[in-house]
Amino acid sequence: MTELQTIYSWNFSSTLQVSMNTTIHPPAIAPSLPVNPRRKSKTWLCLVLAIVSGIFALLLVLGLVWLFCRRGKYNKMRDDGPMPVNVEMEKVTAPRQFSYKELRLATSNFADEGLLGEGGFGKVYLGFLSDINCSIAVKRITPHSQQGVKEYESEVTIITRLRHRNLVQLIGWCHDNKEFLIVYEFLPNKSLDYHLHREPCLLTWDTRYKIAMGLASALFSLQEECDQCVLHRDIKSSNVLLDLSFNAKLGDFGLARLVDHGQESQTTTVMLGTDGYIAPECLVTYKATKESDIYSFGIVALEIASGKKAFAVIERNGKRFKTKLVEWVWELYGKESLLDAADPQLHGNYDMEQMERLLLVGLACANPTYYARPSITRAIDILGFKAPLPMLPRELPVPTYIAALEDNTVTSSASNSFHTTGSRRSKTQTSGNGSNTHS
Repeated sequence: MTELQTIYSWNFSSTLQVSMNTTIHPPAIAPSLPVNPRRKSKTWLCLVLAIVSGIFALLLVLGLVWLFCRRGKYNKMRDDGPMPVNVEMEKVTAPRQFSYKELRLATSNFADEGLLGEGGFGKVYLGFLSDINCSIAVKRITPHSQQGVKEYESEVTIITRLRHRNLVQLIGWCHDNKEFLIVYEFLPNKSLDYHLHREPCLLTWDTRYKIAMGLASALFSLQEECDQCVLHRDIKSSNVLLDLSFNAKLGDFGLARLVDHGQESQTTTVMLGTDGYIAPECLVTYKATKESDIYSFGIVALEIASGKKAFAVIERNGKRFKTKLVEWVWELYGKESLLDAADPQLHGNYDMEQMERLLLVGLACANPTYYARPSITRAIDILGFKAPLPMLPRELPVPTYIAALEDNTVTSSASNSFHTTGSRRSKTQTSGNGSNTHS
């Protein structure tokens, strides 16, 4: 079937002139033996079998690994039992889901020494994650608190969608072992109100203005850059946290709501924020809008500039009075003494144009008439010297609102009736759990 050829010698001729003719006689080569076809077939068969065996072994190992992982996950679910959260929470894809044991270890079993703060529905503890080598803040919801669980669900659902340099970063969450916990980045410089309302206040004017711009940027992201508008509903100085460089980061989204752009949030309770920061129309209509968040931003802007709280304590004729901050600043504005509202702890070390702009933006945003408030985009342009100063009336306007009545009538609230309604509600407010109860 095969024919073997063997060369025993060879020569060639050339036209090249050489001194002598040379004939090369290579050594004789013994003829090679014919290859056995059966041996060749056995070699290929062994090679194929080795490859197939290797692939099978690899698949077997991968299958065992998958089986063990699935069994471990099943055992964990069986041990933990069903989670007392709604179906929407199961759809949340958080940056990282922690076990209760991990967070208990990270916080030294939630030691009192690591307590950072306490709110109406939970406590915040300092922790440390060794695997990522960073400090964390763990918010632990008060057990058996129905409202706390609702805030937990709202906060995790909303904040997992948000990423912005001026928003507190969510690291993870946990809802096993009948515990509800949220893990945030740890911000060492505490909150804005911690620095503003203590003496001496060490915040320089440049730092204050940067904080105001950062908070405005956070609000712009919530209202304009997200797929749905995020209504925070609890913007206040204690919810503005500060990082190592004193950059503002807005946190606490427990009362936040997602609404379509151009829509408003309807609620059946008075859980709309904190007294002093709530827009007047919210106490009447029980609705939250972009404008109500802008009102709260305006109050914080006035706090940053004046160093006073939302309810300011002022001296007049040797007596001390407690009044709303916006009313006091607006009174100074009407007397053409706006800069008298500047924080005396600054000792005059501030840019007068920036101070004027921040105070006027604060008044414009805290206008009792909601439709007269500027958008957050315009507020940023004014603070950035890209837009002229807002024109405001010399006297504090009377708040107007659109009542959500069945006949869709437009109602304008008189000043005395509004204050009467507000005072009547204030008597029904309770502070035991940090919320307001409407009687």
